[in-house]
Amino acid sequence: MSHGASAESSCIVWRFSDGKPGHDAQSLGLVQALQSRCDVEVYEMPAGRCAAALGAWLTGRYAPGRELPSPDLLVGAGHATHWPLLAARRARGGRAVVLMQPSLPNALFDLCLIPEHDTPHRASNVLVTTGVLNTQRASSQRMPEQGLILLGGPSPHYRWDDAGVLAQIDALLRARPQWRWQVLGSRRTPDSMLALLRDHEGVTLLPADSPDHTLAGLLSSATEVRVSEDSVSMIYEALTCAAPTGLLAVPRRSANRVTAGVDALVARGWVAAPGDWQTPPTAPPLDEAGRCADWIIERWLNVN
Repeated sequence: MSHGASAESSCIVWRFSDGKPGHDAQSLGLVQALQSRCDVEVYEMPAGRCAAALGAWLTGRYAPGRELPSPDLLVGAGHATHWPLLAARRARGGRAVVLMQPSLPNALFDLCLIPEHDTPHRASNVLVTTGVLNTQRASSQRMPEQGLILLGGPSPHYRWDDAGVLAQIDALLRARPQWRWQVLGSRRTPDSMLALLRDHEGVTLLPADSPDHTLAGLLSSATEVRVSEDSVSMIYEALTCAAPTGLLAVPRRSANRVTAGVDALVARGWVAAPGDWQTPPTAPPLDEAGRCADWIIERWLNVN
Protein backbone atom coordinates (compact mmCIF):
# COMPACT_ATOMS: atom_id res chain seq x y z
CA MET A 1 0.00 0.00 0.00
CA SER A 2 1.06 3.57 -0.58
CA HIS A 3 2.11 5.63 2.43
CA GLY A 4 2.52 9.15 1.05
CA ALA A 5 4.31 10.62 -1.91
CA SER A 6 7.97 11.55 -1.72
CA ALA A 7 10.03 14.03 -3.67
CA GLU A 8 11.24 11.14 -5.86
CA SER A 9 7.83 9.63 -6.59
CA SER A 10 4.45 10.84 -7.75
CA CYS A 11 1.48 11.26 -5.48
CA ILE A 12 -1.05 8.75 -6.78
CA VAL A 13 -4.60 10.12 -6.87
CA TRP A 14 -7.72 8.16 -7.76
CA ARG A 15 -10.38 10.72 -8.68
CA PHE A 16 -13.91 9.31 -8.52
CA SER A 17 -16.56 10.85 -10.76
CA ASP A 18 -20.34 10.50 -10.85
CA GLY A 19 -20.41 12.23 -14.24
CA LYS A 20 -22.07 15.42 -12.97
CA PRO A 21 -20.23 18.54 -14.19
CA GLY A 22 -20.73 20.46 -10.95
CA HIS A 23 -19.26 17.66 -8.86
CA ASP A 24 -16.42 17.08 -11.32
CA ALA A 25 -15.48 20.77 -11.18
CA GLN A 26 -14.98 20.48 -7.43
CA SER A 27 -12.80 17.38 -7.43
CA LEU A 28 -10.89 18.60 -10.49
CA GLY A 29 -10.24 21.90 -8.73
CA LEU A 30 -8.58 20.09 -5.83
CA VAL A 31 -6.60 17.76 -8.09
CA GLN A 32 -5.37 20.61 -10.29
CA ALA A 33 -4.31 22.58 -7.21
CA LEU A 34 -2.32 19.56 -6.04
CA GLN A 35 -0.76 19.20 -9.50
CA SER A 36 0.38 22.84 -9.42
CA ARG A 37 2.25 22.15 -6.18
CA CYS A 38 3.74 18.67 -6.52
CA ASP A 39 4.12 15.69 -8.84
CA VAL A 40 0.70 14.05 -9.10
CA GLU A 41 -0.39 11.05 -11.13
CA VAL A 42 -4.18 10.99 -11.56
CA TYR A 43 -6.38 8.01 -12.41
CA GLU A 44 -10.01 8.66 -13.31
CA MET A 45 -12.48 6.29 -11.66
CA PRO A 46 -16.18 6.15 -12.62
CA ALA A 47 -18.34 5.84 -9.53
CA GLY A 48 -20.42 2.98 -10.96
CA ARG A 49 -23.36 1.43 -9.15
CA CYS A 50 -23.73 1.91 -5.42
CA ALA A 51 -24.64 -1.77 -4.85
CA ALA A 52 -21.44 -2.91 -6.55
CA ALA A 53 -19.36 -0.50 -4.48
CA LEU A 54 -21.02 -1.64 -1.26
CA GLY A 55 -20.28 -5.24 -2.21
CA ALA A 56 -16.66 -4.32 -2.89
CA TRP A 57 -16.41 -2.68 0.51
CA LEU A 58 -17.84 -5.77 2.21
CA THR A 59 -15.40 -8.13 0.48
CA GLY A 60 -12.37 -5.85 0.66
CA ARG A 61 -11.76 -6.23 -3.08
CA TYR A 62 -12.04 -3.36 -5.54
CA ALA A 63 -11.88 -4.71 -9.08
CA PRO A 64 -11.92 -1.39 -11.02
CA GLY A 65 -8.52 -0.45 -9.61
CA ARG A 66 -6.93 -3.87 -9.84
CA GLU A 67 -4.29 -2.85 -12.41
CA LEU A 68 -3.57 0.58 -10.97
CA PRO A 69 -0.86 1.67 -8.52
CA SER A 70 -2.15 1.98 -4.97
CA PRO A 71 -3.45 5.46 -4.18
CA ASP A 72 -2.13 8.03 -1.76
CA LEU A 73 -5.38 9.96 -2.10
CA LEU A 74 -8.89 9.01 -3.15
CA VAL A 75 -10.99 12.06 -4.05
CA GLY A 76 -14.69 12.33 -4.87
CA ALA A 77 -17.62 14.74 -4.87
CA GLY A 78 -21.26 13.64 -4.89
CA HIS A 79 -23.16 10.95 -3.01
CA ALA A 80 -22.53 8.32 -5.70
CA THR A 81 -18.78 8.48 -5.02
CA HIS A 82 -18.97 7.78 -1.28
CA TRP A 83 -19.10 3.99 -1.23
CA PRO A 84 -16.56 3.65 -4.07
CA LEU A 85 -14.16 5.86 -2.11
CA LEU A 86 -14.54 3.70 1.00
CA ALA A 87 -14.38 0.42 -0.91
CA ALA A 88 -11.23 1.42 -2.75
CA ARG A 89 -9.57 2.63 0.44
CA ARG A 90 -10.36 -0.63 2.23
CA ALA A 91 -8.94 -2.66 -0.64
CA ARG A 92 -5.91 -0.56 -1.55
CA GLY A 93 -5.23 1.96 1.20
CA GLY A 94 -4.73 5.69 0.87
CA ARG A 95 -6.71 8.53 2.38
CA ALA A 96 -10.29 9.24 1.35
CA VAL A 97 -11.17 12.90 0.69
CA VAL A 98 -14.82 13.77 0.16
CA LEU A 99 -16.07 17.14 -1.06
CA MET A 100 -19.36 18.58 0.23
CA GLN A 101 -21.34 17.23 3.18
CA PRO A 102 -21.39 13.43 2.71
CA SER A 103 -24.54 11.35 3.06
CA LEU A 104 -22.54 8.92 5.23
CA PRO A 105 -21.05 9.87 8.60
CA ASN A 106 -18.10 12.26 8.34
CA ALA A 107 -16.02 10.00 10.55
CA LEU A 108 -15.82 7.38 7.80
CA PHE A 109 -13.63 9.67 5.68
CA ASP A 110 -10.10 10.89 6.30
CA LEU A 111 -10.98 14.44 5.22
CA CYS A 112 -14.27 16.19 4.49
CA LEU A 113 -14.13 19.50 2.60
CA ILE A 114 -17.50 21.04 3.47
CA PRO A 115 -18.78 24.52 2.56
CA GLU A 116 -19.51 26.80 5.47
CA HIS A 117 -23.13 27.31 4.32
CA ASP A 118 -23.74 23.65 5.22
CA THR A 119 -22.80 24.51 8.84
CA PRO A 120 -20.74 21.34 9.36
CA HIS A 121 -19.86 20.03 12.80
CA ARG A 122 -16.27 20.90 13.62
CA ALA A 123 -13.91 17.93 13.76
CA SER A 124 -10.25 17.16 13.11
CA ASN A 125 -11.14 15.60 9.75
CA VAL A 126 -13.40 18.47 8.60
CA LEU A 127 -12.01 21.44 6.71
CA VAL A 128 -14.63 24.17 6.28
CA THR A 129 -14.46 25.91 2.91
CA THR A 130 -15.77 29.24 1.68
CA GLY A 131 -18.13 27.93 -0.97
CA VAL A 132 -17.49 24.91 -3.13
CA LEU A 133 -14.14 24.27 -4.76
CA ASN A 134 -13.69 24.92 -8.48
CA THR A 135 -11.09 24.97 -11.23
CA GLN A 136 -10.82 28.75 -11.65
CA ARG A 137 -7.66 30.77 -11.02
CA ALA A 138 -7.21 34.46 -10.30
CA SER A 139 -6.64 36.66 -13.34
CA SER A 140 -5.53 40.27 -13.76
CA GLN A 141 -5.67 40.40 -17.57
CA ARG A 142 -9.05 42.06 -18.00
CA MET A 143 -10.55 43.80 -21.02
CA PRO A 144 -11.78 47.35 -20.30
CA GLU A 145 -15.58 47.78 -20.34
CA GLN A 146 -16.14 44.04 -20.93
CA GLY A 147 -19.00 42.66 -18.85
CA LEU A 148 -20.21 39.11 -18.32
CA ILE A 149 -23.67 37.97 -17.18
CA LEU A 150 -24.01 34.39 -15.91
CA LEU A 151 -27.47 32.87 -15.63
CA GLY A 152 -28.68 29.83 -13.75
CA GLY A 153 -32.30 28.79 -13.64
CA PRO A 154 -35.00 27.15 -11.52
CA SER A 155 -33.67 25.03 -8.66
CA PRO A 156 -34.89 23.45 -5.42
CA HIS A 157 -34.13 26.75 -3.67
CA TYR A 158 -35.15 29.27 -6.35
CA ARG A 159 -37.94 29.84 -8.80
CA TRP A 160 -37.28 31.81 -11.98
CA ASP A 161 -38.75 34.97 -13.46
CA ASP A 162 -37.80 35.75 -17.07
CA ALA A 163 -39.26 39.26 -16.98
CA GLY A 164 -37.68 40.11 -13.64
CA VAL A 165 -34.21 38.97 -14.69
CA LEU A 166 -34.50 40.75 -18.03
CA ALA A 167 -35.52 43.99 -16.28
CA GLN A 168 -32.37 43.80 -14.14
CA ILE A 169 -30.21 43.21 -17.20
CA ASP A 170 -31.75 46.29 -18.82
CA ALA A 171 -31.00 48.32 -15.68
CA LEU A 172 -27.41 47.11 -15.82
CA LEU A 173 -27.14 48.15 -19.47
CA ARG A 174 -28.40 51.62 -18.59
CA ALA A 175 -25.83 51.88 -15.80
CA ARG A 176 -22.97 50.85 -18.15
CA PRO A 177 -24.09 52.26 -21.53
CA GLN A 178 -20.68 52.01 -23.21
CA TRP A 179 -19.91 48.48 -22.09
CA ARG A 180 -19.99 45.26 -24.09
CA TRP A 181 -22.02 42.60 -22.29
CA GLN A 182 -21.86 38.88 -22.95
CA VAL A 183 -24.42 36.47 -21.50
CA LEU A 184 -23.77 32.81 -20.76
CA GLY A 185 -26.59 30.52 -19.67
CA SER A 186 -26.40 27.13 -18.02
CA ARG A 187 -28.17 23.80 -18.30
CA ARG A 188 -30.88 25.16 -16.01
CA THR A 189 -31.55 28.38 -17.92
CA PRO A 190 -35.08 28.20 -19.42
CA ASP A 191 -35.36 28.26 -23.20
CA SER A 192 -37.82 31.13 -22.83
CA MET A 193 -35.11 33.25 -21.16
CA LEU A 194 -32.58 32.44 -23.85
CA ALA A 195 -35.12 33.34 -26.54
CA LEU A 196 -35.61 36.77 -24.96
CA LEU A 197 -31.88 37.40 -24.95
CA ARG A 198 -31.05 36.02 -28.38
CA ASP A 199 -31.91 39.24 -30.20
CA HIS A 200 -31.86 41.60 -27.24
CA GLU A 201 -30.12 44.87 -27.99
CA GLY A 202 -26.99 45.49 -25.95
CA VAL A 203 -26.05 41.89 -25.11
CA THR A 204 -24.41 39.01 -26.95
CA LEU A 205 -25.81 35.62 -26.03
CA LEU A 206 -23.07 33.00 -26.12
CA PRO A 207 -23.76 29.35 -26.97
CA ALA A 208 -23.32 27.37 -23.78
CA ASP A 209 -21.59 24.46 -25.53
CA SER A 210 -19.10 26.49 -27.57
CA PRO A 211 -15.44 25.54 -26.95
CA ASP A 212 -14.52 29.11 -27.89
CA HIS A 213 -16.37 30.48 -24.88
CA THR A 214 -15.10 28.58 -21.85
CA LEU A 215 -16.17 29.97 -18.50
CA ALA A 216 -12.54 30.30 -17.42
CA GLY A 217 -11.71 32.45 -20.43
CA LEU A 218 -14.79 34.61 -20.03
CA LEU A 219 -14.21 35.17 -16.32
CA SER A 220 -10.55 36.00 -16.76
CA SER A 221 -11.25 38.75 -19.31
CA ALA A 222 -14.37 40.36 -17.81
CA THR A 223 -14.04 43.63 -15.91
CA GLU A 224 -17.35 42.98 -14.13
CA VAL A 225 -19.45 39.86 -13.65
CA ARG A 226 -23.13 39.68 -12.73
CA VAL A 227 -24.49 36.30 -11.63
CA SER A 228 -28.08 35.24 -11.00
CA GLU A 229 -28.13 34.50 -7.28
CA ASP A 230 -29.44 30.95 -7.71
CA SER A 231 -26.13 29.84 -9.21
CA VAL A 232 -23.97 29.65 -6.12
CA SER A 233 -21.24 27.68 -7.87
CA MET A 234 -20.83 30.37 -10.55
CA ILE A 235 -20.72 33.09 -7.89
CA TYR A 236 -17.76 31.37 -6.25
CA GLU A 237 -16.11 30.75 -9.61
CA ALA A 238 -16.28 34.47 -10.35
CA LEU A 239 -14.84 35.28 -6.91
CA THR A 240 -12.05 32.73 -7.33
CA CYS A 241 -11.18 34.36 -10.65
CA ALA A 242 -10.91 37.69 -8.76
CA ALA A 243 -13.60 39.32 -10.89
CA PRO A 244 -15.63 42.18 -9.35
CA THR A 245 -18.98 40.44 -8.93
CA GLY A 246 -22.59 41.48 -8.41
CA LEU A 247 -25.86 39.57 -8.16
CA LEU A 248 -29.11 39.45 -10.10
CA ALA A 249 -32.15 38.71 -7.95
CA VAL A 250 -34.12 35.51 -8.49
CA PRO A 251 -37.33 34.70 -6.54
CA ARG A 252 -36.59 32.46 -3.56
CA ARG A 253 -38.76 29.49 -2.66
CA SER A 254 -37.90 29.94 1.02
CA ALA A 255 -35.16 31.13 3.32
CA ASN A 256 -32.62 28.34 3.78
CA ARG A 257 -28.91 27.61 4.15
CA VAL A 258 -28.23 28.34 0.47
CA THR A 259 -29.95 31.74 0.45
CA ALA A 260 -28.31 32.54 3.80
CA GLY A 261 -24.93 31.83 2.24
CA VAL A 262 -25.66 34.24 -0.61
CA ASP A 263 -26.80 36.91 1.84
CA ALA A 264 -23.59 36.42 3.83
CA LEU A 265 -21.50 37.25 0.76
CA VAL A 266 -23.40 40.53 0.36
CA ALA A 267 -23.05 41.30 4.07
CA ARG A 268 -19.27 40.74 3.89
CA GLY A 269 -19.06 43.17 1.00
CA TRP A 270 -17.71 40.50 -1.35
CA VAL A 271 -20.47 40.88 -3.95
CA ALA A 272 -22.82 43.68 -4.92
CA ALA A 273 -26.43 43.14 -3.91
CA PRO A 274 -29.17 42.82 -6.54
CA GLY A 275 -30.25 46.27 -7.64
CA ASP A 276 -26.94 47.86 -6.69
CA TRP A 277 -25.54 48.99 -10.02
CA GLN A 278 -22.44 50.67 -8.63
CA THR A 279 -19.13 49.07 -9.54
CA PRO A 280 -18.97 45.84 -7.53
CA PRO A 281 -16.28 45.36 -4.91
CA THR A 282 -13.21 43.25 -5.47
CA ALA A 283 -13.37 40.52 -2.84
CA PRO A 284 -10.34 39.30 -0.89
CA PRO A 285 -8.28 36.68 -2.78
CA LEU A 286 -10.15 33.38 -2.79
CA ASP A 287 -8.32 30.14 -3.60
CA GLU A 288 -10.04 27.43 -1.61
CA ALA A 289 -8.76 24.61 -3.82
CA GLY A 290 -5.23 25.83 -3.20
CA ARG A 291 -5.80 26.15 0.53
CA CYS A 292 -7.15 22.60 0.74
CA ALA A 293 -4.27 21.28 -1.37
CA ASP A 294 -1.79 22.98 0.97
CA TRP A 295 -3.49 21.35 3.98
CA ILE A 296 -3.20 17.90 2.39
CA ILE A 297 0.42 18.36 1.35
CA GLU A 298 1.50 19.72 4.73
CA ARG A 299 -0.08 16.90 6.72
CA TRP A 300 0.01 13.86 4.48
CA LEU A 301 2.48 14.12 1.63
CA ASN A 302 6.25 14.09 2.03
CA VAL A 303 7.10 16.62 -0.67
CA ASN A 304 9.55 19.49 -0.64
